[in-house]
Amino acid sequence: MTDVYTRLGLQPLLNAAGRYTKFGGSVMPPPVVAAMNSAAESHVDLEALQTTVGQKIAELTHNEAAFVTTGAAAGLVLSLMALATGQDEAAVRRMAEGRHRSRQVIVQRSQAIPYLPAVRLAGMEIVEVGNLWLTDEHDIRAAVTEDTLAILHVAGQNVARGSMPLPELVRVADELAVPVVVDAAAQLPPVSNLWELTGAGAVAAVFSGGKDLEGPQASGLVVGTAALVEAIRLHSAPRQRLARALKTGKEEMAGLLAAVERYVGLDHDQRRAGWDRTLADWAATLATVPGISTLRDELNEAGQPLPRLLVSWADGPPTAEIVDRLLAAGLAVAPAGAQTIGMTPECMLPGEADPIVALVREELSRSIPATTEVRPRP
Repeated sequence: MTDVYTRLGLQPLLNAAGRYTKFGGSVMPPPVVAAMNSAAESHVDLEALQTTVGQKIAELTHNEAAFVTTGAAAGLVLSLMALATGQDEAAVRRMAEGRHRSRQVIVQRSQAIPYLPAVRLAGMEIVEVGNLWLTDEHDIRAAVTEDTLAILHVAGQNVARGSMPLPELVRVADELAVPVVVDAAAQLPPVSNLWELTGAGAVAAVFSGGKDLEGPQASGLVVGTAALVEAIRLHSAPRQRLARALKTGKEEMAGLLAAVERYVGLDHDQRRAGWDRTLADWAATLATVPGISTLRDELNEAGQPLPRLLVSWADGPPTAEIVDRLLAAGLAVAPAGAQTIGMTPECMLPGEADPIVALVREELSRSIPATTEVRPRP
C-alpha cells in the first residue's frame, strides 16, 4: 500500500526527538488502530459511549471517574469550566452564553509553562505566585480570594525546582477549600501517575492520550472525582454548550480505552531495558566520531523519567543547523543546548535504531571538525 504521506509528497520521519505534537505524537499500536477502526464502522449513542468508556478507564486507573477529551489542553479547559459551574445546569448555560463570573486560577511562577493559555480559554484569569526559586504556603494563602477557582499544579521534574510538592500544596489548598487540578499531560511514565496524582488529593489529573499512552493524538484523559466528571459532561458534546467545540469522536473514545488497557498491562521494566540497550549501542557508535561526546540523561525535556542520549560538540554548527539538516534527511532529534542534540529511543519502531544512529553519525562526521571532546551539559 502506498504510504499516505508519500502520496501527498511528504516525507515520513524517523523520530528520535520524543513524543512531540509537531511530529505527530505517537505511532498507535495495532490494538488502538483496531479499536478506532471498529468504532468507525457503526453509529452509537455518544453519551452512553463516553460514560461506559469513562467507567472502564476509571477502573483501570483506580479513579472515581474518567472522561476522554480532545487532547490534554481540552482536558484542562473542561476541568476548569466544570469547577466553575459544578453540576448547576443554569450556571452551565450562563457560561455558554458568556454571562458567567470570571474566576482566578493560581499557578506557581516556576510552573508558568507555555500551555497556560488553556486557562484563559476556559474564561479564567491566571494569578502567578511565588518566584522562580521558591513558592511557599504563605504565597498560596496570600493569593487566595473569593475569586479563586482552583490551583493548577504542573507535574514534572523540569518544573519541580522552586515548586511546592503536590502533597504539600494539596494540604494547604484543602485548608483553604480550593481544589487542585494537575496538568500531567506528558507525565507518563511512570504508569502509577494515572492514580497517584489524584490519590494525593487532586480533584483531577489531565494526561495526553497521544504521548506515552500511544493512543489517538487528538485525545486526552481526565481522571478524578465523579462530581467533576459529571460537571464536565454537562459542558460537552453532544450538548450545545461552550465546549461543543471540544467534541470527542467515538473513534477517539474507543482508541483511548484500548490504549489505556494496553498501557497498564505493559511490562514497563522490559521497555526500560530495551531503551537502555539502544542508548548504549548509540553511544558506542557515536564514540567513533571525532570531536563529539555523549552523555546519558535520565530525564527528557518534559521532566519525565525517559532516558535519552545527549550528543555534544565543541566546535562546528549551532544545534539548530544540525537539527534542520537531520530533519531534511528524515530524522527528528531534539535541540538540547547550544551545541547539543538529544536522542531518545521511546518513539522508535522495530528496526529503526540502526538507521537513526547512522543518520546522526553521518551528519556529525560531515559537519563537526575533529576537536577535543567536551562533555555535554544536560
